Amino acid sequence: MSKKSIDHQRLDQVVLAARQARDEREKGYRERALKIYPWICGRCGREFTHSNLRELTVHHRDHNHDHNPVDGSNWELLCLYCHDNEHQKQIEFDQGNRATNGFGGGASHSPFANLKALLGKGEGSD
Repeated sequence: MSKKSIDHQRLDQVVLAARQARDEREKGYRERALKIYPWICGRCGREFTHSNLRELTVHHRDHNHDHNPVDGSNWELLCLYCHDNEHQKQIEFDQGNRATNGFGGGASHSPFANLKALLGKGEGSD
């Protein structure tokens, strides 16, 4: 075997082991969270049943997947869409803080700032 194929085999083994460890870890806290909390998304309020329960995820409030207190205080159940949105907000926040060295950031444009004036232009101009 060539060194390249050995490297690929080793990489495949590492990835497989990481996925198995993640799945095992998730199985433990997911099962506990589903017993503690009602099967409702904590953001949009969508209700879940056994048939669509796979679309309900466990979100770690502090974003630390290894922080799993027995009482579930670091978890909330979110649907796939709200969970993705929550992580996207965190990514954007982190990027904003890096871009401004921790001095705020975020949007500076206000698309509706001049809305009243724009609406006023249409009045009486028939």
